Order: sequence, then structure tokens, then C-alpha cells
Amino acid sequence: MDLLELIIEFHKDNERQGPGSEEATLKALKLIPYLNEKTKILDIGCGSGGQTITLAKNTAAQITAVDMLPQFLEMLMKKAKENNLINRIVAEEMLMDNLTFEKNSFDVIWSEGAIYNIGFENGLYLWRKYLKDNGFIAVSEISWLTDTRPEEIQQYWVNAYQEIDTIENKLSVIEKCGYTSVAHFVLDYKCWIDNYYQPILERSEAFLKKYDYADEVKEFVEAGKIEADMYNRFKDYYSYVFYIAKKK
Repeated sequence: MDLLELIIEFHKDNERQGPGSEEATLKALKLIPYLNEKTKILDIGCGSGGQTITLAKNTAAQITAVDMLPQFLEMLMKKAKENNLINRIVAEEMLMDNLTFEKNSFDVIWSEGAIYNIGFENGLYLWRKYLKDNGFIAVSEISWLTDTRPEEIQQYWVNAYQEIDTIENKLSVIEKCGYTSVAHFVLDYKCWIDNYYQPILERSEAFLKKYDYADEVKEFVEAGKIEADMYNRFKDYYSYVFYIAKKK
């Protein structure tokens, strides 16, 4: 199995494919005014749709959810059906850096734990054209919480994602890309451990067994364990931060 196949197989049944929580989604949602049945929300890199369902349940909006992986979209639509939300959620298989929507077609762009795939600045810049004037964008992005940090965690995250930066610098990027920052808040421990790492660690052994402890599967599972360990040891220095901004 290649890495992408492993990621799909391992994560598609998880509630979330990254740190987050229903509470965090709702907190961000409350910072965006004037949502009604005419509101159009675009959820980019939706995964299996944990946050998409929360958005649909707590607004009257029409939601378009995009992801490059059909397996994840399938899980999302299954949840939409179970929650009687099928008439308000449309799933589109698309690359987040190659969206094919009309310009100015959405009131809100949402993206939880996914913008890093194409880079924070690049994502904000590319997606801006799909937002109506004065539309809102809400994204969660890995950020440093302190100005200095131990070398071990510095190296780990710079190797994993070069655009990791302080909240202050992320806010500057938001302004630079043509938005006005509205609010931001840090995702808590529960978003990381209870909702993301714990389910991963609990599934690891069964996953290894299923693939007969193949080397590439062991490597994949080990990387997840290292990441969880890093968070446990260095959580004071970094987290996902939810940034809410308005198109200038």
C-alpha cells in the first residue's frame, strides 16, 4: 500500500482527520454574523465531514463540501443522510488549489486543519476570489504559541510544515492576503487528544494486525505515535489556532 492508501484506510472511519471539536466549530461559527437559508458556505478539505455536519445542524445555510478523496466524501454523505441534511449538503471531489467555482459565489469559506496542504498564504490568496465582498473565512492552522521553543519541537514542525509560525505572523499574512482579522482562538487539549490522537492510538494495533505488521504500515503507525508524543510533551508551545477574517 502506498502512503495515500494507508491514510485513507486508517482515517476514513474516524470522526475527524485532524485536531478539532464541535465546540471549536461552534465557537468560530458564532463569530460570523447574518447566517440564514440564503447563506452559501464552502467547506474546503472537508474530510469525512465532522465539522460539515456541525455547520449544517447549526445554520440554515447551503453547504458545498470539497475534498480530493472520494472515500471521505462518501462517509460525509452517509452522515448527511443519517442526519436528514442531504438536501443542504453537496459534496464535490476537487483539489483545494484547483477549485472550479464561480468568483464571488460564497458568503463563508470554512477549512479546518486542511489549509496546510497547499500552504496558509497560498490558500488564503487562492480562495479569496470565491468569497463575496465582506464574506468571511474561518480556517484552523498550526501555529506557535510562544516566540521561542525547544530545539526538538522546532525542528520537528519545521520539517513537517515549513510555514508554521507565530500567531502574530499568521495575522500579518491574513492582512497581506486581503482580509481583515476578526478573531482568533487556540484549540484546546480535548481537540487534540480526545478527538484526534486517542482514537488513532486505539485503532493502531488492530490496523497493524490487519496488514500483518508490514513495514510500511508499522512506519505509518509509528509516525502517528511520535506526533502524539510530541504534542503531549510540547503542547505549551504550539496548537491549531482558529482564525476568522473578513474579505476586504
